[in-house]
Amino acid sequence: MAPPPQPKPPTRWPRVGVGVLIVKGDTILVGKRKGSHGAGQYALPGGKLEWKETWEACARREVLEETGIVLKGPVEYAHTCEAVIDEDNHWITVFMRAEVTRATQPVNLEPDKCEGWEWVKWDGVGMPRFKPLDIILNSRYTPFAPAEEGGAE
Repeated sequence: MAPPPQPKPPTRWPRVGVGVLIVKGDTILVGKRKGSHGAGQYALPGGKLEWKETWEACARREVLEETGIVLKGPVEYAHTCEAVIDEDNHWITVFMRAEVTRATQPVNLEPDKCEGWEWVKWDGVGMPRFKPLDIILNSRYTPFAPAEEGGAE
């Protein structure tokens, strides 16, 4: 008698997220995550890339949904990283960069997912940090230097 068929393991593959470096003067916007993976950790605005959505469109949509900020100027590619967050979360994160005026203030439009938004210096992001943000903070990338001086990689 043949053994019963074994269930197939779930098919897994990396997913694509978009993190947005919103630059205001010499600060960036970060929030503390709530609810899902990474709860209690500082992270950038952003989220999952939707089917047939460009990185720029995703960045603009996620920032608007989460902070109420309409990104009026250019939203440009900045950096990419890979993060295996836990057994079920393997992400490729595409970081996009946008600048806003000094008058720009975020609104916490998803209080079930974020404790609140704050402007912080690049080297002043608190701990603990969501893994993709931690990776970019520990890289040579800086959102403030021109690309030819080590900005975008």
